[in-house]
Amino acid sequence: MIKAAELISQDKLKKAEPILRNYLNDDPLDVNAMKLLADIGVKFRAYKDAGYLLTRALDLAPDYDEARLSYANLLYKRQLPFEALKEIDLLLDKDKDNAQYLTLKAVNLALANQHDNALEIFEIIINDKKIENNQLHLSYGHTLRAVGRIEEAIVSYKKAISTKTGYGEAYWSLANLKTYKFTNEDINELKVLLNNKDCKIDDYYHLLFAFGKAEEDRKNFEAAMAAYSKGNTIKSKQVPWDSIKFTNECNELIDFFTQEQLQALDGVGNKNTDPIFVVGLPRSGSTLVEQILSSHSLVEGTTELQNIIALSRKIANKKNSNSKSEYPSSLKSIEKAEFKEMGGAYLKNTLDQRVTDKPYFIDKMPNNFVHIGLIHLILPNAKIIDARRNPMDCSFSCYKQLFGSGQGFTYSQNRIGNYYLDYLKIMDHWDKVLPGKVHRVIYENMVEDTENEIRNLLKFCELDFEEDCLNFYKTKRTVRTPSSEQVRQPIYNKGIGQWRNFDNWLDTLKKTLSMENN
Repeated sequence: MIKAAELISQDKLKKAEPILRNYLNDDPLDVNAMKLLADIGVKFRAYKDAGYLLTRALDLAPDYDEARLSYANLLYKRQLPFEALKEIDLLLDKDKDNAQYLTLKAVNLALANQHDNALEIFEIIINDKKIENNQLHLSYGHTLRAVGRIEEAIVSYKKAISTKTGYGEAYWSLANLKTYKFTNEDINELKVLLNNKDCKIDDYYHLLFAFGKAEEDRKNFEAAMAAYSKGNTIKSKQVPWDSIKFTNECNELIDFFTQEQLQALDGVGNKNTDPIFVVGLPRSGSTLVEQILSSHSLVEGTTELQNIIALSRKIANKKNSNSKSEYPSSLKSIEKAEFKEMGGAYLKNTLDQRVTDKPYFIDKMPNNFVHIGLIHLILPNAKIIDARRNPMDCSFSCYKQLFGSGQGFTYSQNRIGNYYLDYLKIMDHWDKVLPGKVHRVIYENMVEDTENEIRNLLKFCELDFEEDCLNFYKTKRTVRTPSSEQVRQPIYNKGIGQWRNFDNWLDTLKKTLSMENN
């Protein structure tokens, strides 16, 4: 145990893990070892195993506050804010002024779309308790950004930089505003930090993506591409992605969801009409579609909800990463009544994210495009919108974007190109087996002929036209995606064809997409 703790303190987690596992084999009731092993599991994104260890530790020792804090952190990482808040409130019942507990409560409130409550707690911690810490200012900045208080967000990000701990993410947060222009002083500081041999790897790749954005804004495209390429190379090693596996998964879905299979299960789901799903690739214009729709008096924008993906994983019933997935094949053996129950459960579980009494709401998880067959089975009356953008613009925009979590397919030109092709293939399939089910919004068409495209979009959603949808950029609502500041401006065309500035270095992407002559 002592040796494992020493290794953890030295960040040698892979060496500590087997020691802890062997220790727990000999002493399976040691809650301290469970907690340490779970913390390693969280670092490696082995969330299921970590959750089992922490809940087991808390069953054995309900007053083990450090384990409860780890469990609340795990729930936050799994994007389960309401479950996390329950654990945090138990901790705060014992220590109501604990700044660490309060900070974790604030970030979970923000994740739960309760930004005003989150800001109130952040401001108590920062102003009253006078606590200065990088992660606190970063999280405060993210929440300010989401509600559109951009100048204050910039101040908060710069305070995070000044702590010189985890400064890479703070620089990237400024770049990720998309509207912030780095000064010469900023750029010189970025260069100094990038050349610091003691720079930690997490800071390093954040700085590279930020430096790439700074150089792109200055039209130094070769320097920008060098930074993006290096950043992607490093990040790709941290976020593995198996393109062949994803292609096989898409093929399995295509083979399963035949017209005959869908007809056999026609009408089995919940008939509710509340959800509007916006799918596609990240950076495809989906946030713009969401902003337009949520400017309508009858529609509420929520966020990128995890519920459909979580349901697919539950159906998959995978015991570990090597076991065979039962999704979608096991849908054949599910009782028809269960599809209606699944639809009802989705509606119930998403209620927490709805803060108004508007009759319709948007689920903007882009990756749901692979699950359109499942969505149709459980919620046959849900509207589905596919946001699509020029393949090169969309793919390159993903390539230069550093995502907060997941989206491992974006961190190489080969990965993103193959993913885009799989997306096109499975969307073509849904169009064939579910004709008229999906309304497609082409970003370039939306820019070129905005009013007609908005009218067609609203007509598909069976909504009357409202002028506010044309003036979407005036809508006051929280937006948590990288496009938050872009959709707070009138529609513009400067995002079209941006990839051409980097044409000389995108041969791999063009070849993968078979667009060498584009």
